[in-house]
Amino acid sequence: MTRVTVQVPSRPYSVLIGSGTLQELPSLVREMGVTAAAVVTDRTVGKLWGEAVQDGLSGCGVPARTYAVEPGERAKTLAELEQVLNFLESAAIDRRGVVIALGGGTVGDLAGFAAAVWLRGIRCVQVPTSLLAMVDSSIGGKTGVNSARTKNAIGAFWQPTLVVSDLAVLETLPEGDYRAAFGEIVKYAVAMDVELARRLESDGDALLRRSEEALEPVVARCVELKAEVVSADEREGGVRAILNYGHTVGHAVESASGYTAVHGRAVAFGMDAAARIAAVMGICDTALVRRQGRLMERFGLPGELPALTAEAVLAAIPYDKKGVGGRIRWVLPRELGKAQVGVEVPTGTLDTVVRALLP
Repeated sequence: MTRVTVQVPSRPYSVLIGSGTLQELPSLVREMGVTAAAVVTDRTVGKLWGEAVQDGLSGCGVPARTYAVEPGERAKTLAELEQVLNFLESAAIDRRGVVIALGGGTVGDLAGFAAAVWLRGIRCVQVPTSLLAMVDSSIGGKTGVNSARTKNAIGAFWQPTLVVSDLAVLETLPEGDYRAAFGEIVKYAVAMDVELARRLESDGDALLRRSEEALEPVVARCVELKAEVVSADEREGGVRAILNYGHTVGHAVESASGYTAVHGRAVAFGMDAAARIAAVMGICDTALVRRQGRLMERFGLPGELPALTAEAVLAAIPYDKKGVGGRIRWVLPRELGKAQVGVEVPTGTLDTVVRALLP
């Protein structure tokens, strides 16, 4: 098992990565001295792991109840948040209680936000069951739901008390979801770590086989990279913006699709667009665009996306929640492992690149 500490000023916490860590969850929660646990999951994950988690908690003397939402990004709404809060109330979760977010990024964002606002903030343990959530969304404290036009526009920074990532649960993850997670993993490699990029290139076959020996160091390295950035900039006032590489166009794709586009694939598409923009602007060379493209293709990315028009995606970009004063802060690659934050992209360049990629 690998342990990574996220040294945020508000509340440092550990991320546990390995095979079988889910079995340690009940005792870890009991040691927190909680009065009761509310397990929030989705219906798919709940059928696989929900009963084991609830029974394990109850067996350790921690009263637990479970609430399951519909799977998918469409669960991230204010209406669903209200239902989760009603569940916390009916489960008598007080300020010594804990929310267990058991699922992928959608569950983590929704349950984390509920924990942030219930009784003005209670503890939350993130238990990611998707590869994407393990390497990205379960770490860093970003929680929230979507507005009608903007992904994750309504939310709060609320750091978890603990993150438990069990690589064994990835055996049940659908192949498409597993591969899509490499959109975020490639993001870390291209924007922040050339050695991670080389590892992805050399170990691609083992990673596609879901070899835990190959996976653990990759997941751990992604967590380390995010932990370093989040520890330095907990509330995204500066350097944390580097984690948004590929997300400006990626989130626009998700919004334009009515949140039917898979996040990792949308981010991969966004990275392709961002690298092409950087090449047009002379920030990187075309060799980087090609190398990033080959790396993503190794994992089947971007892959299939909903039918979208360039106009729809371009119309969604101005609603990016990271914009300041009506201006979008772009993250563009300079070379493999390094990116530039806060770049202004001319409208004409953006239009040309997006229209070349979409009808």
